[in-house]
Amino acid sequence: MRQKSISLSRLGVAVFCTLALTASPQISQARNPQPQSSRSLASPADLYGPLFVAVQTERVFADGKTFVDATPRRSVDQIMTDYRRQTPTGAEALKAFVEANFILPEADAAPTRPVAEGLSLRDHIQALWPVLTRPPLDPPAGSSALPMPSPYVVPGGRFREIYYWDSYFTMLGLKADGHEDLVESMLENFEALIAGHGHIPNGARTYYLSRSQPPFFALMVGLSDRADAESRRRQLSAMQGEYAFWMKGADCVAVTGACDHVVRMPDGALLNRYWDARDTPRDESWAEDVATAREAVERPSAEVYRDLRSGAESGWDFSSRWFDDPQNIASLHTTEIVPVDLNSLLWTLERTIASHCRALAERACVREFDRRAGDRKRAMNLYLWSASDHRFGDWDRRTGRLTSSVSAANLYPLFTGWANRAQARMAARQTEDTLIAPGGLRTTALTTGQQWDAPNGWAPLQWVAISGLDRYGHRGLARVIATRWLSTVDRVYRETGKMLEKYDVEEQRPGGGGEYPLQDGFGWTNGVTRILLDRYPRAVSETAPTAR
Repeated sequence: MRQKSISLSRLGVAVFCTLALTASPQISQARNPQPQSSRSLASPADLYGPLFVAVQTERVFADGKTFVDATPRRSVDQIMTDYRRQTPTGAEALKAFVEANFILPEADAAPTRPVAEGLSLRDHIQALWPVLTRPPLDPPAGSSALPMPSPYVVPGGRFREIYYWDSYFTMLGLKADGHEDLVESMLENFEALIAGHGHIPNGARTYYLSRSQPPFFALMVGLSDRADAESRRRQLSAMQGEYAFWMKGADCVAVTGACDHVVRMPDGALLNRYWDARDTPRDESWAEDVATAREAVERPSAEVYRDLRSGAESGWDFSSRWFDDPQNIASLHTTEIVPVDLNSLLWTLERTIASHCRALAERACVREFDRRAGDRKRAMNLYLWSASDHRFGDWDRRTGRLTSSVSAANLYPLFTGWANRAQARMAARQTEDTLIAPGGLRTTALTTGQQWDAPNGWAPLQWVAISGLDRYGHRGLARVIATRWLSTVDRVYRETGKMLEKYDVEEQRPGGGGEYPLQDGFGWTNGVTRILLDRYPRAVSETAPTAR
């Protein structure tokens, strides 16, 4: 994204609006608390108003996430009283004021122990788990962090809290390395988030509460070793709570239209979209979002902000997948698109709820969620598959057809298992023709400078593709993707000693693009790489790298 000097002198700060979770009678068993609306859950933009806007506008910190992760040294009222009295202006004065009144996240980071050099890739990943693991968290007053009752694993770098969809792929590696205790404790944290807030937020911060991320919780439940009745009931309650969040808009959607996360399709069927409850710039990317809105001169800023936030909920922030003009982020229309990945995951959630109800002999629930899953599958086959184009894709509400984007998301029907054999064969052919690169699977077929486009490849999408293709018998293609991806990760590890957030799969080097510098750590890369090393043990050398 192009960076601009921006002025927010006339931009007001919106008041935090919480989501009211309304469960339908069919899912009355769900744990369904009303999300809190107390000041302690307000975002930094709401708490610090003009101070927040000034800090982010002046780009006091290179990363907009720095200030929103800072911990206040005093009460909000005291800080804001002094801010109004002192009225610091300019980046230098604002930075001095912030440093005097807040503990910046770098200074407050949990200590980590270094990882020894000269380890094989497998051993390096195993050594990283303790580095990325955090103890239960009771945040200090004024912190944007949300409480975590159990230990958890963070992605790494600037991502110093638990993230929703990242965690599933991290948990794959934890389980492969024998850390079942951490898998269970992370599930406990997500169950607590659903119980406390009505959904799993994007990440465990107050400024993420207005949105979720791709709903992988049901697949996380599948990693649990707990199958007793009490555990199943707790898991079922959490899954039903999450389902209520995603389907809340069903009560307000018009005959044709959309409400919250729910879209009514032309034949009356219900599918889902990504949708953030707020329409202001993201706290953590305030300046970037304002710059994008100013480029979209013919659209209301609130509409652009909502689409940016909803793109963040998708996890693909950002990608030409959401753009009308592939080279222009200001053309994004995330909320007008019915995504194939989201609906595939919600189908899995419906089926997993039905499975848990079947194990608990709750027959009415089984009938209800079997019906819901069947209805969704019929709608996905009608709207998210094009027989003429021989491909899956995302459906655009404005045009009434699939978007032109060819992306790794089109393999979710194979990953979740609702595709038929003929569809899977055609999806495999398109993948081989369009998305396979020398170093793994491209995210999309277009190069735009956005991080969720070519030439980047991402660990979660490698796993989705490999698992989905293998499920339908395309094992040779799955092996090609896996071995090329492992080769890329291993090559970069041997050159840098790091596990990275994303990779350039054209040149087999560190990835680029996006709103922030490339991060290392890295939770989901560790998890996917670790499980693939078991599945394809001869893909890379298990010898330790030479000294760098």
